[in-house]
Amino acid sequence: MKHITFFGLLLFVALISGGHCFWPFSKKGKDPPPPPPPPKEHQLSPVIFVPGDGGSQVEARLNKSDAPYFVCEKQHDWYNLWLDLEQLVIPMVYCWIDNVKLYYDKITRTTHNTPGVETRIPGWGDPEVVEWIDPTHNSAGAYFKDIANVLVQLGYVRRHNILGAPYDFRRAPNENAQFFIDLKQLVEDAYEANNKTPVTFITHSMGSPMTLVFLQEQTMEWKAQYVRRQISLAGAWAGSFKAIKVFAMGDDLDSFALSAKILRAEQISHPSTAWLLPSPLFWKPSEVIAMTPSRNYTMAQLQQFFTDIDYQTGWEMRKDTIRYSQNFSPPDVEVHCIYGDGVSTVERLQYKKDSIAGETPKLIMGIGDGTVNQRSLRACQHWSGLTSSPVSTLALQGVDHMGILANKDMLQYVRTVMQQP
Repeated sequence: MKHITFFGLLLFVALISGGHCFWPFSKKGKDPPPPPPPPKEHQLSPVIFVPGDGGSQVEARLNKSDAPYFVCEKQHDWYNLWLDLEQLVIPMVYCWIDNVKLYYDKITRTTHNTPGVETRIPGWGDPEVVEWIDPTHNSAGAYFKDIANVLVQLGYVRRHNILGAPYDFRRAPNENAQFFIDLKQLVEDAYEANNKTPVTFITHSMGSPMTLVFLQEQTMEWKAQYVRRQISLAGAWAGSFKAIKVFAMGDDLDSFALSAKILRAEQISHPSTAWLLPSPLFWKPSEVIAMTPSRNYTMAQLQQFFTDIDYQTGWEMRKDTIRYSQNFSPPDVEVHCIYGDGVSTVERLQYKKDSIAGETPKLIMGIGDGTVNQRSLRACQHWSGLTSSPVSTLALQGVDHMGILANKDMLQYVRTVMQQP
């Protein structure tokens, strides 16, 4: 038998091993390929809460020369003006009204506080002030707190990727220019602080059209970079007939302990109430808003209605804010509209007398969420087909305007959406 050389043996081994030959005296072969990188961790979209009418805390400082009643303080350092239920009972409610109401200047077409009253909106960026409108955490003042708790369960952290954007809800967009400037900065700061992750707006009631106005003013490029979506809860997209009712007779805030007639003096002084009047894009000019024994008032006769209830200032404020109601172009971001439906909601007023000033009308009811009419809640559907951004809606039967904030179906919907990349 021929002697098998060492190199022949190596060749033989190489052949039977599929042609792979490793020299025992060579350097180690190439390392095996590295394992695939772990899947990229899901980045939580930072959330900014934008509240609705009455959804922000308000603080006041007093240095007044006079007061409406002897029980009312004239001087006081900063204190909580809204929400403090103890200030809303008689006789303190008269002091409260004098401190919170606004005065309209026809020259500047803006409003100002009662002389000697200074107000501020505390807690910019802090979700606490919109989770609880009442800083004492009275249950009646709970607002975004249930949604914030759900986000925390998903790994969110308050003041890091759960933020609040409170504003002076008494005023309409035309008097909230600084809010929009600050909101843009808050969005950009949240984006940078969270690994360049676009933000999600969660808005309620008037906060939805406020956010719409903000988004309409931004470029497509900015929104594509910084905004992931808007989740709207009970959005008053096209206003509400309830605003007409407030101008006519006030609102008791759904409390038997409060008087609509007493609160009306403060409520009708707010330009935001005029902004929330029904949008001419969703209410026809011929639609009847009020009836008397001898005439009907239509949407086209809204100015005459204000004259006849003896509050022409309401019409002036309507003229200042109507441009926002006439622009319903899409926000061009992903939108989720969640709202209550099937709840009795005022849609017309009926008077017993032809003279309507100071009179309390009968309320003719329609369908909505108890505060906002169905057509306004559904108005976001109008954007379908007008934008490449998706628009989703969810109607919750029997859920009212404030009840939606704690509704379990809403909370589950938000949980599901916020877990999406």
